[in-house]
Amino acid sequence: MIRLAIAEDHQSLIDGLELLLRYEDGIKIVGTANDGEELLKVVRRSEPNVVITDIRMPKMDGIAATKTIKKEFPHTKVLAFTMFDQDAAVSQMMAAGASGYILKNTSLNEVLKAILTVADGNTYFDANIDVDGFGQKKENPKKEQLTKRQKEILSLIGQGKTSREIGEELFIGIHTVDTHRKNMMRILGIKGKGELLRYALEKKYKF
Repeated sequence: MIRLAIAEDHQSLIDGLELLLRYEDGIKIVGTANDGEELLKVVRRSEPNVVITDIRMPKMDGIAATKTIKKEFPHTKVLAFTMFDQDAAVSQMMAAGASGYILKNTSLNEVLKAILTVADGNTYFDANIDVDGFGQKKENPKKEQLTKRQKEILSLIGQGKTSREIGEELFIGIHTVDTHRKNMMRILGIKGKGELLRYALEKKYKF
């Protein structure tokens, strides 16, 4: 039996999920919350197997709540349910310990599939998120060719920072950051919008 907790600041969405899952065999909703602090209370009280949570919520956001949940209940799976598809949001939730990431415009049946997938110990990403295979190890012998500056930028990419934020932190222009991004992708032999972020996280440049 999957014990599910739902956190979402729009009650109508919670109601929709409850309606979807009410008669679903193998799933029991053990609590709901409209903010991050209430979610932690629900988790501590009910110890769900899976938590589905929004990122932007009052009092405590989903990223901070996920970090706390995974620290106190490492076996609980967290599924992000949000409107944000930016690389930074994805990387921050995954770094916090989330097992999946779906967008609010997905179908309710897809939400159900995501819940079942993460409950089984697997990861699940919305089809519109360009991080397929997140966490798969990818060795590349050219990694030593990265310069010190490129490694600094890669580290900041792994922290979910935008090109503007990286430029401000390193006192360089956005165009320079973007040029480094392109050069790193060429050196590492990777393509695609989310590939550099994935590489940064896999190689632990986020630390």
